[in-house]
Amino acid sequence: MNPYLHFVSEYARFAREGKHWPLGGFPPCPRPALPADAPVALIFSPHPDDEVIIGGWALRLLREAGWRIINVAVTQGSNKARQAGRWEELKNCCECIGFQLVQTQPGGLEKVNRATRENGPAHWTASVKIIAQLLAQHRPRAIFFPHELDWNSSHIGTHHLVLDALRTLPPDFHTHAIETEFWGQMPSPNCMVELGPTDLADLITALTFHVGEVQRNPYHLTLPAWMVDNVRRGGELVGGQGGAAPNFTFATLYRLRRWNGQGLEAAFPEGRTLACGENPAAWLPAF
Repeated sequence: MNPYLHFVSEYARFAREGKHWPLGGFPPCPRPALPADAPVALIFSPHPDDEVIIGGWALRLLREAGWRIINVAVTQGSNKARQAGRWEELKNCCECIGFQLVQTQPGGLEKVNRATRENGPAHWTASVKIIAQLLAQHRPRAIFFPHELDWNSSHIGTHHLVLDALRTLPPDFHTHAIETEFWGQMPSPNCMVELGPTDLADLITALTFHVGEVQRNPYHLTLPAWMVDNVRRGGELVGGQGGAAPNFTFATLYRLRRWNGQGLEAAFPEGRTLACGENPAAWLPAF
């Protein structure tokens, strides 16, 4: 029997059967008790669900390094009729995975895109102020936010919103800036973070709490395939052209830089990979 036919057939079977598996309603995933002074990472999520789609490194920081992970719900989607429902789904998701959650404002921020940045200065400035206040309040050691080419207008808008907020803070504000990707691939990621099956399964489990979204498009079932492809891409983009791919099955790609109080600077000269079992905070020392 051709083993590759079996491989593809089993993948297709699970993809079909998965559409009938339960959504939400699962008990909370295990999480460590955190001290009051635990390092903080903020995830600036353009939409509810981004927090777990790109949250592999953040989850490892929580579980393996004892960091406090706080998801900032930048928007609650553009469909006003769904905003309250999406907020409830988001609360349930974060409770499942162990991330804390803060709201930018009731209903989330609106018009987070480049057009507003260019043509609506008053609205944009008010949104920047909200993000800057959260940064000043939590003083995170690291922040996660989309890269500048992440295709979706709210993802690109969130990238500029976070950077504009950083520019308003005092020069002694330093943090590790971790850029993420989902809709649009980064041309220059420099970190590949491995995920084990348990962590990935828990991220997918939490993602199912976004019931209204995954009923419309069951993208929770494609997350493993995306992370497999990240290993393919990361072997070259992070490891170097022509290099051997690491022995990972699942991984997420990021671009790590440092905000030095005035701008972004390189974190290290070459790409790096972080395997399961290695310290997920090793590249994120205190300032």
